[in-house]
Amino acid sequence: MPSIDFQPQNVCSRQIHIEYDDNGIITKASHIAGCKGNLDGICSLIVGMHIKDVIAKLEGIQCRNGTSCPDQIAKGLKKVQL
Repeated sequence: MPSIDFQPQNVCSRQIHIEYDDNGIITKASHIAGCKGNLDGICSLIVGMHIKDVIAKLEGIQCRNGTSCPDQIAKGLKKVQL
């Protein structure tokens, strides 16, 4: 199963891991560090979603420094957008 690991920039989270199937559906998402409750919730919510839909929902959300963990997930997924 394809996956991506990336280091978010300018946020508390240090690494995000996302697995997806050949159709672009996210099958697993996890993180290292960051706001545990929020990121656990986001990771749970994006499982079962298509990569394009996750990008559309999360891109541009801001927390501080002009980005956020959700925005960083969108930026990471853009590298594998199907």
